[in-house]
Amino acid sequence: QVQLVESGGGLVQAGGSLRLSCAVSGRTFRNYIMGWFRQAPGKEREFVAAISRSGSSTSYADSVTGRFTISRDNAKNSVYLQMNSLKPEDTAVYYCAADPTRSVLTIRGYEYDYWGQGTQVTVSS
Repeated sequence: QVQLVESGGGLVQAGGSLRLSCAVSGRTFRNYIMGWFRQAPGKEREFVAAISRSGSSTSYADSVTGRFTISRDNAKNSVYLQMNSLKPEDTAVYYCAADPTRSVLTIRGYEYDYWGQGTQVTVSS
């Protein structure tokens, strides 16, 4: 069973930065496409960023392009989301997710098989 554990969330002022981490159990992490999603109160879950198995390809939602950076360390079974220039509208629970079956990036949440429990990010104005 694959387990994902997020950390690094918290309260930050607008314009600040946070770095989210996601630790993944299992010996086949390098075979997973990894993604970050978020869900704000009263809203549907939305795609934030995804990264290929090797880390050579990434994809971002338009709303975070230029501010957020996804990365991974296959030796540490971890994926990260560096969030800069945070805005109040970035407030949400952030989830990391793993797709063990596909070889191309996907922004569709239902194509990810494994999910973490989420970490809260709150950006004050």
